[in-house]
Amino acid sequence: MSPTATQRTIDAVWRIESARLIAGLTRIVRDVAVAEDLAQDALVAALEQWPRDGVPDNPGAWLMATARRRGIDALRRRVTLERKQELIARELQTLQQLDLADQVDELEDDLLRLIFMTCHPVLSRDARVALTLRLLGGLSTPEIAHAFLVSEGTVAQRIVRAKRTLGEARVPFEVPGRDELAGRLSAVLEVIYLIFNEGYAATGGEQWTRPALCADALRLARVLAGLLPREGEVHGLLALLELQASRLRARVGPRGEPVLLADQDRARWDQLLVQRGLAALGRAEALSGALGPYALQAAIAACHARAPSVERTDWPRIVALYDALAALTGSPVVELNRAVAVTMAFGPEAGLELVDALAEEPALRGYHLLPSVRADLLVRLGRTAEARAEFERAAGQCANGPERELLLARAAACA
Repeated sequence: MSPTATQRTIDAVWRIESARLIAGLTRIVRDVAVAEDLAQDALVAALEQWPRDGVPDNPGAWLMATARRRGIDALRRRVTLERKQELIARELQTLQQLDLADQVDELEDDLLRLIFMTCHPVLSRDARVALTLRLLGGLSTPEIAHAFLVSEGTVAQRIVRAKRTLGEARVPFEVPGRDELAGRLSAVLEVIYLIFNEGYAATGGEQWTRPALCADALRLARVLAGLLPREGEVHGLLALLELQASRLRARVGPRGEPVLLADQDRARWDQLLVQRGLAALGRAEALSGALGPYALQAAIAACHARAPSVERTDWPRIVALYDALAALTGSPVVELNRAVAVTMAFGPEAGLELVDALAEEPALRGYHLLPSVRADLLVRLGRTAEARAEFERAAGQCANGPERELLLARAAACA
């Protein structure tokens, strides 16, 4: 195998195995920062040895064995310094008796524990996202910085502070008990949802979508659904992400320009992802008495996925689903999306009345989609001069380059 091919293989193995590797090591050393250091040491060893000796048959087991040996060596050195021979002897015996081949179920449990640790409420939202992408997504600091358009130094500080906070707070490496699972799980789902959304509609930069970030979030959602098969809202989130991801190819034109839903070529929607999403939604509905916010959004996405065109979409059902979602979340953004659905179902006058009622909503101040939606409704009503001003206002509030250009083009068209 050529050096370039070996490097690509190592990169792929790291993306696939790093989360399980760090999770298993965290169970052993009880410190996520130390576990990541050991995993990185194993990666360095792979970069040194695999180009020379070839990629092992079971690269994940090789990385775990290498990291575990280095952990044992470090533990021995610490014991010698601290003169706690009897205690450490018992720990070493436990470590040396670990057989990776017999630990598949335990490794899966470790991965679930790591997910809850990286998304612990003691961390800020930004820290949870960065740490989750680093430890569970296998992304490097530069990759995370590029995805979220912040400096590498900022991301590095977030990750360092997050690991320090987890250590100082003595956050246990465990899955929360049933009494607190719902609250903690919502934080996990939110992090995966935020990662996906930044890939689906980037808040800034010169790309409207970042498919690689969507793929990372989708992979995390699939892992979580496999680890928590009885949690309906986990399947709801997975369904939403599968269905949204099915449109990614159609959302961008040949020059990278945004393509809105009404203009998309539905033949380019990925039907495999659509079917996976509908199946996940079916599981969510079977497991849940009442659908949660992610499953409701997935049900809305399913209406689009099943429709052959915008005109033949079941808009009244989408309005009803948004009614339920708005009642559940109280979100002004949901109300804005509901106004769009009302427009499609009952006409632009009805939609505009709802949008105007949101004009003074503090949570939507500076949110570019509010004037953008209003502009679109004004165009439908023939009030093009007002629409142009609204499109220009939306463009001024938009940080994403391609989307801003689209808004300016629509403003110019109103002239």
